[in-house]
Amino acid sequence: MKLLAPGPFFDVLADRGTGTTVHLSRPLDIADDGRTTYDIPDLAHLVSQAAGWLEGLGVTPGDRVAVIKPNHWDYVLLACAAARIGAVPALISDRLPVETLQVLLKRLDAKALVTTSATLAAARGAETDLTAFTRRTLTLDAPAPGAIPLADVRGHRTPPPRPRPDDLTLAIMHTSGTTGIPKLVRHSARTLIHRIAAAEARRLPLVSTRRADTVAQAASYAHGRGLAWTISVFWLAPRAAVILDAYDVRLAEPVLRAHPPTVLEAAPSAFVRWQPLAASPDNPFHDVRLYINAFDAVHPPTVRTFLTATRRRLPLWVQVWGQSETGPLTFRCLTRRSVRATGERHPTTRDLGRTVPGKAGLRVVDPTTLQPVGRGRPGLVQARTRTLCAGYVSEPERMRAKLSGPWFTTGDLGLITRSGRLLLLDREVDTIPDGSCVEIEDVIHDRLPEVVEAVVLGRARGLPQPVLVTRDGTLDPGAWRQAVTDLPPLGEPTVLSLDQLPLTATGKVRRQELRDRLLDGAPPYGTGRWT
Repeated sequence: MKLLAPGPFFDVLADRGTGTTVHLSRPLDIADDGRTTYDIPDLAHLVSQAAGWLEGLGVTPGDRVAVIKPNHWDYVLLACAAARIGAVPALISDRLPVETLQVLLKRLDAKALVTTSATLAAARGAETDLTAFTRRTLTLDAPAPGAIPLADVRGHRTPPPRPRPDDLTLAIMHTSGTTGIPKLVRHSARTLIHRIAAAEARRLPLVSTRRADTVAQAASYAHGRGLAWTISVFWLAPRAAVILDAYDVRLAEPVLRAHPPTVLEAAPSAFVRWQPLAASPDNPFHDVRLYINAFDAVHPPTVRTFLTATRRRLPLWVQVWGQSETGPLTFRCLTRRSVRATGERHPTTRDLGRTVPGKAGLRVVDPTTLQPVGRGRPGLVQARTRTLCAGYVSEPERMRAKLSGPWFTTGDLGLITRSGRLLLLDREVDTIPDGSCVEIEDVIHDRLPEVVEAVVLGRARGLPQPVLVTRDGTLDPGAWRQAVTDLPPLGEPTVLSLDQLPLTATGKVRRQELRDRLLDGAPPYGTGRWT
């Protein structure tokens, strides 16, 4: 099966008579009518209109178009609009520090920037003019200095589709940036659409979207997952799609109650923030048959809570592991039985399962020699996949450094069991001696239910530093000592509030920034060579 690239995608769905209804958690930033419900012909019209805006802005085939705005699904619609005229969308989260936005825009050298006046004002408050890094800037919400308001390009004729060849760059997205400046990843239609999205657009038992489903997603739509998810899910034509732009339970709950999902995909941090809601007797997850988490591994008590929340007899949780550069590499199906044991030092969700059949291969190598090690021995995880990105924008040497022939170095430490399953240990830069930060964080979550977020910071000298966020901002010292009694030695925990944690757009903790803040820039235990 060969899916169409994003440009004409919604036109084709409309011609097919796809009946999916889209429900939004808030109105789109690219629309001025305040709507939160759309059908497929509406979306096809909106994408074609947006393509006209970009052409009216002077964007031509091959030009790069940066998009930096508040998180919402119109990141994806703008990507479709740019692709429709043969331009290359570059999706960048507005949650990144202003200094990072400067670096990425310089690397990108985009013809145009699509943003909001509020985003530009926030950057100017940090003494940065984002309009200086691109030739033309379009604001979606209101006029701003140095920018063209949307009203000036509205009504421009809709251009005909101008698809790019399958092996040229289709879209650019950035990595999470937990350990420093994110990388700008280039994907083609062949890798992102015809291989990654197409694999998910097949009707498989249990794990595929069905026509009767209400499919919900809560994600950072600036990341490649948003585009691949849209193509694959809408191709399967579910009854409804629910799009959530924020992880805040106060904003998500009304939408989830109005449109109870049967399939729910979210970033791990969204699941964590919704966990108290899932534990309530009248939760909105009672009809979910399938949960999916992408971007990162999730903690066992979170999986346990959501699988218990649904009234379905045999619900599934699918955990997918991969990277922006590679797409999905492994998957594992979890059931209520899989996460039944509590408080123990067992792999649970750190067992990432097996590689995607026929799509990827994994091996573990010695971090120094890069020679393969035997099964059951820890080392650096490398992947071989047909969905590997085309490279990094303006950093070709960084990509070359991560390649060993056909093998891509993920930067993660792990081991492959005798049965062929991948056990995740740590990011190499975040590792600690004689232990695994990921394991310790899992165990802390399992043994201390009041913990919302646990982060263990490794350092070259001294004990690893635990950083905790709890529901009420306090931590019982006796409960802490009991919880960590059989774990590797740790420093005294630091308790922060959630808004004190520096987070990526997907809700991951920016560990290097936290280390700089709490440990006075103490170097990590890992080398950071493969970040």
